[in-house]
Amino acid sequence: MSHSLFAADTWRHLDHTHDPALTSWVDSANQPDTDFPIQNLPLGMARQRSPQTGDDGAAAAGTGTGTGSFRPMTAIGDQALDLIRAADAGVFSEPVATALRACESLGLNPLMAAGAHLRGDCRLQLFAALRSDAPAELQARLSQALIPLSEIEHTLPCRIGDYTDFYAGIHHATAVGKLFRPDQPLLPNYKWVPIGYHGRASSIGVSGQTFRRPMGQTKAPDAEAPSFGPCKRLDYELEVGALVGVGNEAGQPIGIDAAEQHLFGLVLLNDWSARDVQAWEYQPLGPFLAKSFATTISPWVITAEALAPFRRAFVRAEGDPAPLPYLDGAANRESGAISIQLEVHLQTRAMREAGELPARLMGSDFGDAYWTFAQMLTHHASNGCNLQPGDLFGSGTQSGAAADQGGSLLELTQGGKQALTLPNGEQRTFLQDGDSVALVGFCTAEGRRRIGFGACVGTVLPAVG
Repeated sequence: MSHSLFAADTWRHLDHTHDPALTSWVDSANQPDTDFPIQNLPLGMARQRSPQTGDDGAAAAGTGTGTGSFRPMTAIGDQALDLIRAADAGVFSEPVATALRACESLGLNPLMAAGAHLRGDCRLQLFAALRSDAPAELQARLSQALIPLSEIEHTLPCRIGDYTDFYAGIHHATAVGKLFRPDQPLLPNYKWVPIGYHGRASSIGVSGQTFRRPMGQTKAPDAEAPSFGPCKRLDYELEVGALVGVGNEAGQPIGIDAAEQHLFGLVLLNDWSARDVQAWEYQPLGPFLAKSFATTISPWVITAEALAPFRRAFVRAEGDPAPLPYLDGAANRESGAISIQLEVHLQTRAMREAGELPARLMGSDFGDAYWTFAQMLTHHASNGCNLQPGDLFGSGTQSGAAADQGGSLLELTQGGKQALTLPNGEQRTFLQDGDSVALVGFCTAEGRRRIGFGACVGTVLPAVG
């Protein structure tokens, strides 16, 4: 196994940046319900929108298409801070400033490749500049680099070269397995190996993504031949995504104790699924067109450092097998799991037109995942596969143990047999055109500041063809 690339796992330790009593001179960051207090400081790529001029000649804030290049930014309260302008203001050391400037128009990949220590330095220097007692002159300079979140346009946080979707949600795997294999919901390998498949990177979009209902081949049970047409059983999947930081050389595995130092941070991920297409095509090689038409991620990457207060012990249910030695390490056992509260909200076209808020469908905890991201990464590289900065892992659907905690409509409707009734009286078994799905994620812990992931929203448009 490979040696650690870094001297110490400082990203796992708590420090003054996690102190819940510390505040920011950006007042909105101190509100208790913000996703982005100073204890968070996520990273993303964005630019300011160009205002459109309405019929009355007034500029409509928050509308239009941005001009100029996408730049690395952080979210602080209801504002975004341009990190290149922050570098120009003298916030960062030369190594951090150089890495951030290299990200312009290209994505966060240069910062990802620079390693955990540089990312940690970026956080410490940003925190010092944004805390309430920062020098007044620096506050004045940085206030000119702030842009309201409502006025920015996001792009993907990095160039995603490869995408692997895992199946680490045991409650989802069990619930879906019961629908199709009541006598053996989990296949024999599930508790021994992190299951995954290679996904499609080109159709990954950032929150706000709209996509066409996919076309595909399906076959009714009583039909003699398949037919081709719009998917009828379109679904979402509630997942957490992990982005790779430093990669590894081909042929060089990554040991479990070094694995998390190769992870940059987490996002929310919706792996849209055409259930009827998948049912016909997936044997014997697995998902293909049923998964490759769209995947949506949240724009802000929550760094490993920000997540440190929300780690917890990784434990298996009594009687389950212990992971094989290459997937087992003391640090992973002690704090490999991360508690993230996850929710799915649905807004139909009718709800949107009536001004009604989305309906909350369920909630679960990512801390219940059967495999940690460290284990997924270690297994992924165990055959010598070379991971690269910006590669994306999906966790697999994160459901809770209860029937009303399904992370997909497939579970919540028992395979489409029991329709959900929404607050306005509409019913759903699977998604209809015009439906918008929002994933929500946030972290809380006793004595710690709540942090959130921001929006992860996607909307279904009618099929073409």
